[in-house]
Amino acid sequence: MEIGLREILRHFDIEMETVPYGNGHINATYLVETRPRTILQRINTDIFTDPDAVMENIEAVTAFLRKKVTEAGGDPSREVLTLVPTVEGKSYYRAPDGSAYRLYHFIEGTRSFDRAESAAMFAASAHAFGKFQRLLSDFPAETLHEVIPRFHDTSDRLRQFREALARDEKGRAASVQEEIAFALSYADRVGVITDAIADGSVPLRVTHNDTKLNNVMLDEETHEGVCVIDLDTVMPGSLLYDFGDALRFGASTGAEDEIDLSKIEFDLTYFEAFTEAFLAEMGSDMTSRERELLPFSAQLMTLECGMRFLTDYLNGDTYFRIHREHHNLDRCRTQFKLVADIEKKLTAMAEIVAKY
Repeated sequence: MEIGLREILRHFDIEMETVPYGNGHINATYLVETRPRTILQRINTDIFTDPDAVMENIEAVTAFLRKKVTEAGGDPSREVLTLVPTVEGKSYYRAPDGSAYRLYHFIEGTRSFDRAESAAMFAASAHAFGKFQRLLSDFPAETLHEVIPRFHDTSDRLRQFREALARDEKGRAASVQEEIAFALSYADRVGVITDAIADGSVPLRVTHNDTKLNNVMLDEETHEGVCVIDLDTVMPGSLLYDFGDALRFGASTGAEDEIDLSKIEFDLTYFEAFTEAFLAEMGSDMTSRERELLPFSAQLMTLECGMRFLTDYLNGDTYFRIHREHHNLDRCRTQFKLVADIEKKLTAMAEIVAKY
């Protein structure tokens, strides 16, 4: 246990030990054996430099969701994250050293999975994320803070890539000419979603922006989706970001940093399972342009992620944590392999969307 955590918990009127919990990469998370149990998190203020904005977003979205779930006869204590206020009535505690901590109720009878064990499990996450979108479809997204500006502005990600390429600080560009050419070959497509938001054909919505399977708590027995968690990156955006990024990660047949690219394909079975479930929750509330761009969103979010890995590689691995030499390059290559495979399957993906 970290020495300061007992003192932190006193600001939530708790005298209790903690144990590390989960395997999140951003925030430090601890389980507190209160009754009922709670989850203590230290917010990563290196990434989320304005914790006030982060917590204001979370408070607003969870309050809205709680009202919607209650009106529908659901159980908001299980279906919505519940913050435990500090003794001062605040949503989080800011320590004198600037560190920030929040406390949630633990959702009993649930667990998270890093990878889907089946297409059905992946579909359960799609139901959860689709329901999340549907319940928030009339939330005024423009009132939320943009806690990471231009997070999914792929045109801006391309700009950052080109600047890193021009600098070539580590002299790595010469050895990755194939990857550079691949990224630049998609330059004319990077603005499709942001342009559609600008012209109104794709509405601005509340987006989660980290729609991995492990950000849905699944029922331990039924494996049905119970609650969407990790709301730090909730911001205004397009549901296409959430749909596409979920598939970028969940429909890949290999690990994000797989070295053997022969193991990397885009799994249409998983795409169909996710799409059917997502549209069952959200389909009638979507515009025709949103539905049309669903297959492309998977490709664009994958391309964007690959460009980010390549940009970081050119910059000397300053953003993403690496565990071996050329780790970010390996990650980039898996993403670009997926982009190329999705390109071959876009027609089949469009037919699946039309089917449901």
